[in-house]
Amino acid sequence: MFDRPQVGDKAIIVSLDFNDLNHHESTDEIIQLSISAGFEVSDVVDSKRQTPDAKLFIGSGKADELLLIKDETDATTIIFNHELTASQERNLEKLLSLRVYDRTALILFIFAQRAKSYEGKLQVELAHLAHLSSRLTRGWSHLERQKGGIGVRGGPGEKQIELDRRMIGIRIKQLKEKLRKLDKQRGMQRRARKRSNVLSISIVGYTNAGKSTLFNYLTHEKILAENKLFATLDTTSRKLFLEEGHSVVVSDTVGFIKSLPTTLIEAFKSTLEEATDSDLLIHVVDISNTNKAEQIIQVDKILKEIKAHEIPQLLVLNQIDKIDIKSGYDRDEYGSINRIQLSAKTGNGIEFLKKAIVEFSQKQKNQRNGQYA
Repeated sequence: MFDRPQVGDKAIIVSLDFNDLNHHESTDEIIQLSISAGFEVSDVVDSKRQTPDAKLFIGSGKADELLLIKDETDATTIIFNHELTASQERNLEKLLSLRVYDRTALILFIFAQRAKSYEGKLQVELAHLAHLSSRLTRGWSHLERQKGGIGVRGGPGEKQIELDRRMIGIRIKQLKEKLRKLDKQRGMQRRARKRSNVLSISIVGYTNAGKSTLFNYLTHEKILAENKLFATLDTTSRKLFLEEGHSVVVSDTVGFIKSLPTTLIEAFKSTLEEATDSDLLIHVVDISNTNKAEQIIQVDKILKEIKAHEIPQLLVLNQIDKIDIKSGYDRDEYGSINRIQLSAKTGNGIEFLKKAIVEFSQKQKNQRNGQYA
């Protein structure tokens, strides 16, 4: 039986370039993810490769290099900016005596740290178990060695891996049932809002684009808004009163990221449905980020996955204070405001966002009353 190495604070990052046009941005992102997870980045191994090695993902020469770096830096963890198979992960840990995280495992690790609400913790546990169940292989440490065992006894002669799978299956079923009940309650709240004709708005965007800062400025709330990836996971909704008798419900949602693990999208389905059931999406973009165009594409891709891509969007180019751009807005060919430049940090340009929301709200009211002019 193979016991996995312990997790430490110092980490080596491996980010190989398989002819990816966005390789440098992707490497920067995995560094930020690692820092957000609480790791001290000791070194970054960055090199070109045509295809992954079947056994180790990296070649034997690069593995020797990692052993040297490990001795020089006292690193205890290695983080791959890639998806690893269960056998690659196991082979690397045996060879290097380092705890190995691939990109999905790192994001799950961060989500486990950030989840605060009861529902959020259930969703993270579900995603973790779904990921773990796909990686159970002979020779891997079994679940009874992990914290929080489920307490299921196997019958005579039941192999450990079979027991592990059964334990995970039982717990996944329990989690899904608990989340189903919470989702039913959330659905009743959403339907009540629909019946009251209150406009529902969700703030979406790439992680760390400034969504929570914008939400706080609009609603005068104080939800956590840190300069780190996935600072908040739980959806928060508040009523916002605007001019001319317009009131809306605004929701701050979990941030998106490139290659967001499927297990997380599935586990957070009920939370993401807050965006799916919205009348309007405020898509927040960090205008100072050099990779903003790719981030917009990734957010739109996930919105399509959760079937929210046809909901009207307001594109908010945030953080203009970082690059000295004037606040303002643009209208589309139909005369509707579709893009706004503002700073959620300073409040510069917020009045244009409120103007856009009021105009959209009035248009919705006119449509309900049969007025289309």
